[in-house]
Amino acid sequence: MLERVAEEGKLAQSSDLLIMSIERRKPYPFSVFEPKWQAHWEAKQTFHALNPGEEGFDGSKPKYYVLDMFPYPSGAGLHVGHPEGYTATDILARYQRMRGFNVLHPMGWDAFGLPAEQYAIKTGQHPSVTTAANVKHFKGQLQRLGFAYDWDREVNTTDPEYFRWTQWIFLELYGSWFNPVTGRAESVSTYTGADVNGVRLAYVSEAPVNWCPVLGTVLANEEVIEGRSEVGGHPVERRLMRQWMLRITAFAQRLIDELEGLDWPEGIKLLQKNWIGRSEGAEVRFGVEAEGGESLEVAVFTTRPDTLYGATYLVLAPEHRLVERVVSEGQRVAVKEYQERAMRKSDLERTELSKEKSGVWTGGWAVNPVNGERIPVWIADYVLAGYGTGAIMAVPGHDIRDWEFATKFGLPIREVVSATPRVSVGGGGCEKEPMECFVGEGFAVNSGPLDGLSTREAKEEMAKRLEEAGVGKKTITYKLRDWLFSRQRYWGEPFPIVWEGGEHRAIGVSELPLRLPVMTDFKPTGTSEPPLAKATEWLRYTDKASRETNTMPQWAGSCWYYLRYCDVGNGERFVGREAEEYWMGGGKAGGVDLYVGGTEHAVLHLLYARFWHKTLFDLGHLSTPEPFHRLVNQGLILGEDGQKMSKSRGNVVNPDDVILEYGADALRGYLMFMGPLEATKPWSMTGVEGITRFLARVWRLMMEEKQDGGWELSGAVGVAELDRGQLRVIHATIKKVTGDMEALSFNTAISQLMVCTNAFVGSGLRPLEAMRTLLVLLNPVAPHLTEELWEKLGEKFGESGQIADATWPVWDECWLIDDEVEIVLQVNGKVRDKMIVLREASREEVEAQARGSVRIAEWTAGKEIRKVIVVPGKLVNLVVV
Repeated sequence: MLERVAEEGKLAQSSDLLIMSIERRKPYPFSVFEPKWQAHWEAKQTFHALNPGEEGFDGSKPKYYVLDMFPYPSGAGLHVGHPEGYTATDILARYQRMRGFNVLHPMGWDAFGLPAEQYAIKTGQHPSVTTAANVKHFKGQLQRLGFAYDWDREVNTTDPEYFRWTQWIFLELYGSWFNPVTGRAESVSTYTGADVNGVRLAYVSEAPVNWCPVLGTVLANEEVIEGRSEVGGHPVERRLMRQWMLRITAFAQRLIDELEGLDWPEGIKLLQKNWIGRSEGAEVRFGVEAEGGESLEVAVFTTRPDTLYGATYLVLAPEHRLVERVVSEGQRVAVKEYQERAMRKSDLERTELSKEKSGVWTGGWAVNPVNGERIPVWIADYVLAGYGTGAIMAVPGHDIRDWEFATKFGLPIREVVSATPRVSVGGGGCEKEPMECFVGEGFAVNSGPLDGLSTREAKEEMAKRLEEAGVGKKTITYKLRDWLFSRQRYWGEPFPIVWEGGEHRAIGVSELPLRLPVMTDFKPTGTSEPPLAKATEWLRYTDKASRETNTMPQWAGSCWYYLRYCDVGNGERFVGREAEEYWMGGGKAGGVDLYVGGTEHAVLHLLYARFWHKTLFDLGHLSTPEPFHRLVNQGLILGEDGQKMSKSRGNVVNPDDVILEYGADALRGYLMFMGPLEATKPWSMTGVEGITRFLARVWRLMMEEKQDGGWELSGAVGVAELDRGQLRVIHATIKKVTGDMEALSFNTAISQLMVCTNAFVGSGLRPLEAMRTLLVLLNPVAPHLTEELWEKLGEKFGESGQIADATWPVWDECWLIDDEVEIVLQVNGKVRDKMIVLREASREEVEAQARGSVRIAEWTAGKEIRKVIVVPGKLVNLVVV
């Protein structure tokens, strides 16, 4: 027994020696001082932002609200690509704080989501337990990077005190409508029509959805990949289901127009505009012959009303409400089979341009309103019920999809637009060899009264004729569809809605938050009923009323979290007015001064957040019309193999491992030194080592190693005047780094800091003023190292306080004037020395200084100087014999 204890003691001693050996090999003791300063900032609440009305708040300071797109806390934790944007915002937050701003820099968790629910189904562990563990892990990783977050403002979308207000915002949407006269959201109490439910911003509809039977839930389009769920790879089918919808389409034009005042990348603005998809054209009503002789009308939207004479067939979406009334008995079976196949496809699959066209004739007929021609009515999956009217007029001569469809099924093709003006030939269809599909603008042919008109003129003329005939009108439509807001899941915000007698109504605000019932069975019901349908006691609201069993999508909590950060402890409002007006104010259209995140959220998250924000603004709850003033999307960090980081490729780099070996400051510095923030960049451990060497140079610039392996302040650091060269490099560095901070060009800022450091490495005496300025400039990038060195300087030279509270330096342009020049000194045309002279020095002064050179004196000793040639700013040549 004693031998075993002795052996274990030897092993422990050996392990301690190994750790000490590793510590000694480190270029500077980051593993000692980084945890020290992280604990210090937390204890002192260094980065806590005060709100108006709080003791110590200084309202005379400008505000700066810098925000990260908050993460979903997955079980895998962070890889090195995640902190890239977080590091950028942290640098800006520290920089603006030193410049005298009140800085709001918060962090939280977008914690509802399908992965936690799927894990609960597999293990039985409640999603809240999984989520809490993941949040703890994520938070620990972020804290080890030294980010200057105000953790007192931390939010979690699964916290009842948070989703209470998510539910309240939903009720605001439910109680509002969009008034087309004012162009604003208003309370439904101002609506004078008969059907208030038909105009609510939150409404119920039968909608075609992506249904995954295995997961037992509806999936958003972006959660479906090639007909299978993103999570688990399960088959997905299309199904009509009762869903809660949000009427985002009412805001379509405002969502386009009000982009203009925002400081966003033009590419992101274009993505938003394209997603909204504004189209100008005409709505045309076609008469349809229904089975049994009934007369119906189908409205179609077209951007090319000038091509109406070329419409040779009509196409309905397979799920269009009129299909059942149009289909003939002879085609009913074929139509039904096609509808079932179409329902199994996603919208993306159905509209893929390269896919082979498919469709079925309904057996029904429509009448072209401009020429009275009887044309067949088909169904095809490339037409979507949710886009436009769910029906199109097919003009195969001038639309490539219609051309491919008509060619496959032998339908008529008629030319009605010619690239050049010419006489019409009578409106006949193609014979034998099909003509080419011409999709451009030109001149109308085979179009009756439109013949010879340019496309622009023909559009206007046809729109006028349609309105005069009462069969159409000019209109604007949008590709954007209303937001499908229901999920058949457990782990999400419950809707504050009850149903009674087939009608829905809101619960009282005093009943919020409506919490999820405690359940142990999270498995899908096997039907379209959500898991909450199993919670029978929770489901029963009264004897006659029951609760809504759908839950909100993960998007809900992320639509407004930036507002809760402003006033996280407020129990009376989702955000206090004074706090919101201060942090979201500032005279800009958007309240958040800088918003940083990945391009994967460039469309939907931003659209949804803007929609909610505009509604709350219209209703008088907010002071700005837009949420985010400046937007920056950080680039992707690839693995060392140049591929996207993923477990399957084995190229994921854990930031914890990098911090353990090189320190948090080195990781932060390398993430910013890799290249422009917006660029895609490959990871390189060699690059991390390079930044580590730079930080070690800064450390050794002010510290020297003792015999025992410890460190002490270098004797080379002292109070001294800076010479002209040192003043120039210091002020050039202040100017360069300041400009780069504003431009988010952190890689070039670090390059200049390297130049500045190298300028002092060879100095015998390192002026205290210069060392302190260098540390302040480097602090946003490497906060731990600079805090430690600042403290060491303070202990010797009397400066107290933390560097985080220091003032950002200002450069003096007079020290940046290049009033000196280096010239070469020659003897008989051969370079023998160089020297620095003033640009304004006279020829006599330059010659005298050249003659005083020690090396020139050596080369001219014992010789006669016959001639001296002075070229100002270039050279001095002494001719000797």
